[in-house]
Amino acid sequence: MQTKFEQCLERGKIISFSRGKKLARKELKSALEDLKSAEKSLGLENYKWSTIQSYYSMFHSARALLYAKNYREKSHFCLIEAIRTLYLEKGLLNYTLIEALQRAKMLREEADYYGEFTQENAKYLITKAKEFIEKVNEILTKNNL
Repeated sequence: MQTKFEQCLERGKIISFSRGKKLARKELKSALEDLKSAEKSLGLENYKWSTIQSYYSMFHSARALLYAKNYREKSHFCLIEAIRTLYLEKGLLNYTLIEALQRAKMLREEADYYGEFTQENAKYLITKAKEFIEKVNEILTKNNL
């Protein structure tokens, strides 16, 4: 039985990306910029945008990890599955960060598509985005990227 990651590879939703390692730090920089925007939006009580920006901060952090393995995603779902297989299952990333990324994706969709968002969720996502960035920075540094 194929894993979800293997299915993503087979369907072309995760592809090889030879320039990935060179761009991993650039993705982490994008994650930091999105986090700053999320914090600014939170301060302006714009919880919808804070939620969306926090998710994209986490998305870019996850993408930096994927790039570090010379892969690229063509699906948000498959990005999460790739991170689960390449980092969580190998003990390089804590389950709580994968769980937070999945929750962030769901909260971003609710905010973006249904107009459902809260201050509490916006604050939670900012906290998790910061943790994610710190962990990704640590992983990239250990791998000399």
